[in-house]
Amino acid sequence: MFVLFEEDGAFKAGTVLADNDASLQVETTHGKRVKLKRANVLLNFREPAPADLLARAEAEAEQLDTEFLWEVCGDEEFAFADFAAEYHGHAPTPVEAAAVLLRLHSAPIYFHRKGKGRFRKAPADILQAALAGLEKKRQQAAAIDRMRDELLAGRLPAEFSGMLAQLLYRPDRNRPEVKALEAACVDAGLSAARLLLKCGALSSSYEFHHNRFLFEYFPEGVHFPPFDAPVVPDGLPRAEVAAFSIDDATTTEIDDAFSVTPRATGGWRVGIHIAAPSLGFSRGSALDAIARRRLSTVYMPGNKITMLPDEVVECFTLAAGRDCPAISLYLDVNADLSVSGQESRIEIVPIVANLRHHDIEPVFNEHTLHDGGPDFEWKRELTVLWDLATVLEAGRGKASANQNQVDHSFYVDWQTDTADGPGYVSIGQRKRGSPMDKLVAELMILANSTWGKLLDEVNVPGLYRVQSGGKVRMTTTGGPHEGLGVDCYAWSSSPLRRYVDLVNQWQLIAVLSGGEPAFAPRSTDLMAALRDFELTYAAYAEFQRQMERYWCVRWLRQQAPKEVEAIVVRDNLVRLDSVPLTFKVASLPLQYPGSRVKLAIEGSDLLDVEVHARYVATLAEPEPSENGMSFFEGS
Repeated sequence: MFVLFEEDGAFKAGTVLADNDASLQVETTHGKRVKLKRANVLLNFREPAPADLLARAEAEAEQLDTEFLWEVCGDEEFAFADFAAEYHGHAPTPVEAAAVLLRLHSAPIYFHRKGKGRFRKAPADILQAALAGLEKKRQQAAAIDRMRDELLAGRLPAEFSGMLAQLLYRPDRNRPEVKALEAACVDAGLSAARLLLKCGALSSSYEFHHNRFLFEYFPEGVHFPPFDAPVVPDGLPRAEVAAFSIDDATTTEIDDAFSVTPRATGGWRVGIHIAAPSLGFSRGSALDAIARRRLSTVYMPGNKITMLPDEVVECFTLAAGRDCPAISLYLDVNADLSVSGQESRIEIVPIVANLRHHDIEPVFNEHTLHDGGPDFEWKRELTVLWDLATVLEAGRGKASANQNQVDHSFYVDWQTDTADGPGYVSIGQRKRGSPMDKLVAELMILANSTWGKLLDEVNVPGLYRVQSGGKVRMTTTGGPHEGLGVDCYAWSSSPLRRYVDLVNQWQLIAVLSGGEPAFAPRSTDLMAALRDFELTYAAYAEFQRQMERYWCVRWLRQQAPKEVEAIVVRDNLVRLDSVPLTFKVASLPLQYPGSRVKLAIEGSDLLDVEVHARYVATLAEPEPSENGMSFFEGS
């Protein structure tokens, strides 16, 4: 006696070894012995042999037309053996019955299972919906195959239009486009970014990195929504000064300027003038919402995304030849450079010059200050500010740090194409702590600490920078900044570029004009702005660092040196001499930090932003320190 039964979703046949009424001992065609409940038996038969039954039934089932079976089947629930008898018009053979069973079981959208060996015809509407779903899946699978083939052939499928960012940065694996891209990546042995770059979907590796940042932080694009034009209030007093700014050549958001006016009684009246966009729009306006959402200008080599629209920046930037609304901090400076008084005012300030670093630094630097140097316009004013900055620095008890560090400036010529895409990068060096740097930094520290202390004294909340124990944090109440050596410090000098400064400027204007502050004490909105600013500002800074690294690798590819010199930072991490680029060299033997080594450049990658180099030789080791035990580390 043989039986056909179902086990683990598969049909099996076997020989009955023992019949115990409620259960059977059965040996399958593979020699396995199983204990089988009689209720699980679907068919008893004597011939053919179990293995032959399944083979012949499967072959015969392939000849049965599923749609015809559905047509001739009744609407009521039925057993497969009964249907087999009706279909064949006679008592079915074991092979015929098993063939019908296999065909019914293989067509679940046509026949719904209702128990062991029992089925029911699917209703016509449900069947049509299921068939439509199958057809949709078939068409989708065909589309996936087609898109994969197009990608492998170096063509971008039309379906990818408008969704490249989602495909690259946040792929939805339920979408056919993503399935096609992943399949093509597997077949090509490439990442999604490399494959799309090869297909021309990305114009360059720069686009990949830049668009990833935009996708996360500017999902709606960098364009500004509609807003009402800012209105500068009438009736502000006009300052009797000749103010000038000091910035690099690419600065358009000119936040600060200075003036030096001789006093009749001796000494000078020094003015620190900060652009006042907060006079042109208030909290809760459309422009406030724009600034609150962006929180800061985003800087990167060769580009930037401003916090405020260009029209607003143009209205309030301290551009030469204009009278500009500003908040001014005046210092009465005696001939011995002591400060005898100070005053803050809201006013209109005439800006007569925008000085640029590249023009002024050749004639105003440490050497010209020491040796006299040539005469030039603004020499007298800059010298006074430099002398005052030196006194202010000494008064804080914090000598300028990082005097030996070098800052790097990036300039990207987008009109020049390279093998890596548009953009030829130039990277310049500038020693940190120059006289120009010091005088600007000290006067900004003075303004931010003075105005922060003013807000704190009148119990008007602001957004403060506090440092204690080496850690910097932001708070809504004043506190010491140990690193700067001041009792109170609130960013207020860059309101065109940072939302924190804009907030503090609103609060300061309320204090100076006797108005109602924009943010009340313990304001939840102020706390939310603080939290969001910290997170966003850190993300923007990290993006700037990443893009500077990217352009350093681009610069290296432009120069195409076979060998370079580098400084060992630690372990196998090195830093190039000429640009601020660090990378690891796997072949670098153990070296003292600060050692100078020669490396052979073997390649680089602009998507991973990595350099591949091989150690060649050690050129020099660092001088030992006075204790003879340690060596200078690379900064």
